[in-house]
Amino acid sequence: MNHKSSPIESESSVHLHISELTAKLSDAESIISPTIFEPQTGGSSVNTKTSSAAASAAITRPPVRAPEKKLTLFALRLAVLEKAASGIGTLGFIWATVVLLGGFAITLDKTDFWFITVILLIEGTRIFSRSHELEWQHQATWTIADVGINSFRAIKSSSSFVIRTGKSIFGTHQRRAICKNRSRPRNMDEQRIVTRTWTSSEVPLLPYAKWVFISRNVSKLLYWLQLASATACVVLSLIKLVLRNFGEVEKGDSDKRNRNSALIIFYSLALAEALLFLLEKAYWEWKVSFRKLLEGVNNECELGESGLISIRRFFYDAYSKCVNGSIFDGLKMDMVSFSMELLDSNSPDEQLIGVRILRKFATSPRFSEDTLQKIGINLSVMERLVEMLNWKDAEEEEIRYSSAEILAKIAGKKQNSLRIAGIPGAMESISCLLHVSRSHNGACDEISEKKIIIDKQNYGSWAFNHMGLQILKKIARDHDICGKIGNTRGLLPKIIDFAHADERLLRHPTATDSQIVTVKRSLQVLKMLASTSGSSGRQLRKEISEIVFTISYIRDILKFGEKYPELQILAIEILSSLAIEEDATERIGGTGGVLKELFNIFFNDEILESDGHVRVAAGEALAMLALESKSTCERILKLGINGDLIKALEIPLLRVNAARILRNLCAYSGKDSFEDLKGLTAAGNTILEAIMREENKLQEVMIGAASHIFKFMTPEESRNMFKNSGVNEFDLAHRLFMILKKYQYPSIRVPSIRRYAIELGIWMMREDEMNIRTFQSLGMEKELKSVVETTSELESFNIFSGIVGMCRHSVSMQSLVEIAIKLLEEERKNTDSR
Repeated sequence: MNHKSSPIESESSVHLHISELTAKLSDAESIISPTIFEPQTGGSSVNTKTSSAAASAAITRPPVRAPEKKLTLFALRLAVLEKAASGIGTLGFIWATVVLLGGFAITLDKTDFWFITVILLIEGTRIFSRSHELEWQHQATWTIADVGINSFRAIKSSSSFVIRTGKSIFGTHQRRAICKNRSRPRNMDEQRIVTRTWTSSEVPLLPYAKWVFISRNVSKLLYWLQLASATACVVLSLIKLVLRNFGEVEKGDSDKRNRNSALIIFYSLALAEALLFLLEKAYWEWKVSFRKLLEGVNNECELGESGLISIRRFFYDAYSKCVNGSIFDGLKMDMVSFSMELLDSNSPDEQLIGVRILRKFATSPRFSEDTLQKIGINLSVMERLVEMLNWKDAEEEEIRYSSAEILAKIAGKKQNSLRIAGIPGAMESISCLLHVSRSHNGACDEISEKKIIIDKQNYGSWAFNHMGLQILKKIARDHDICGKIGNTRGLLPKIIDFAHADERLLRHPTATDSQIVTVKRSLQVLKMLASTSGSSGRQLRKEISEIVFTISYIRDILKFGEKYPELQILAIEILSSLAIEEDATERIGGTGGVLKELFNIFFNDEILESDGHVRVAAGEALAMLALESKSTCERILKLGINGDLIKALEIPLLRVNAARILRNLCAYSGKDSFEDLKGLTAAGNTILEAIMREENKLQEVMIGAASHIFKFMTPEESRNMFKNSGVNEFDLAHRLFMILKKYQYPSIRVPSIRRYAIELGIWMMREDEMNIRTFQSLGMEKELKSVVETTSELESFNIFSGIVGMCRHSVSMQSLVEIAIKLLEEERKNTDSR
């Protein structure tokens, strides 16, 4: 749809452009754009800027070298040395068995025979058992029992989810009780519950001397045996190559003719093989022990102390692949794929290592982009992460929390949110993260008696609550997913329960940030659900408003949340969205104190200018509640706030919504409220001056208010209004004519301005026949016919949910135009008849 790009554009340039939506306004109305009273064709300007900035950052971000590449390259170099040594050793073994022992076995000197035999036994055993030694070394890395870091406790401690709550609310006795409850091991690094299977690194191979014959010690034994065997080969080979005491070869003895050369070749092969192996071990020790390669990569990956186990395991995997397969197989490995493979393991240790790596990489600014991309395209990994959300064992809480944190990061991209929501049981799994830590003290039906307490049996539940709400917040950006959230049994009441914040929490000086964040995230999710468009949105708004605690919780936030304007804004926006439904509007208006608290915020001059948006939001909510609701309008009039509303018309921050409220009060109140509405005519001068002076949205709402408020004036009162304001009726008629001429096409920013201008013009023509002749002289009939030709559905609705129109006007645009044209034609006929 075309619309205008600038209010100062020439009147002949009537096609409007999308850029109008993001144009800067010179007055306070920019604070409330866009609102529910205008269609929203896309994200807000703020989100657009944020997305653009993020996209720009993603484009200009320098490539990050994967730290694990150092390990895979190191593994390849070791594998080259290992395979070269093994190849030479194999050649020496074949040479000894086929040439020496096969061809010269009888003629060999006794010392040579035993030297060759010992070397063959040592090297043969070493070569053919090398893979088994790697297997033992590999298994020795699978214990995390000795790691001193307690990463999950660090997560909960640093975020202060519960500790500061206990300090601020409870005394020493409760803290001791909590500490006592926490005395049992909760972290997997400290102690694991005995399972039905053995931990490979702790398997006792023999019934006696268990402390020696367990797999992690066997790997060390094999390592030193390897070194001893290689050293022995070097010593034995060097002795023979230096002394060359191979025995005498008699002339004419053809059997011994090539024996010395064959022995030299064998001892040289044995020496070369042993030296290569020792070079490999020296290179290993240099890089691992002296250069601290594993520790360096661990630091670059930011995995912490516990990450060293993960790095070591990754290296052994890469090295094993290079040794057992192609030397290039290990180069194909990376930490993300490695950790995703570990998630499918049945070993809790492997699962923990995998999820730790993924969590760290997914939350790291350096590695998150590549990590989240790999996880997002791997549906089986996402299913596994969702499955882990259901794990309730205390020893698996770090795995559960880490998987939740990873999913929260993945859900940051819309396509990933859709994949998560498409996993069967995903919503139920997310719901499992939410644990409401409240006790119902006595009477459950008394809202005031519900108190937030620390759940001693679920001490870490606040951390999971935060992650659960964060995941819901991110996936709720898609309206289809919002419908799934509403259809998940028991999930919606949980979300609403987290929005409970009474006076004790909101006004307590030591209230913790974690509690406030929980309330905020709950409100954010509710806002997204309540603002959903389509049939899903109608159902969600119905279900949210039908939960008996919803409106009461919001009222408490409005009443006691003056220290937290962000919470108040979210609560008010939820009310605005719920008010789209007629039943919800009645429930809100019928809940004691809600309308009063909204007006208290709207009229509160003590609210800082920086927090002024909360006043704007309150005004918008009141305008929504009064829209097409006779009962709400009557309740508002009984509050006796007419004078304050009229004064608000002169306050730049409030005047737009004050005009909307006045219009709705005059348009939808019953006949019994005539006397109360009569008092609103005092706003006539202010409204008239604004129509003549202002532009855009403010002009639109002032014309809309005038078209209904002026109806309550007597002819004498209207004449006095024009006289006192210094505006004559011709000027107003000309202003309305120019508005229709300016907006020859409907505008997204001011979708009702043409309708309101015609309504006010009809009032003027009915009020005085002179006004009809004025409009005739201006050419109003031609402009009205032009309006008929350009009318669209945009002008048929009071409010919008996204681009979907809602609350259709009772009188169509075409009917209004026909009424106005009829008045002009009748006056022309009367003039002709005279």
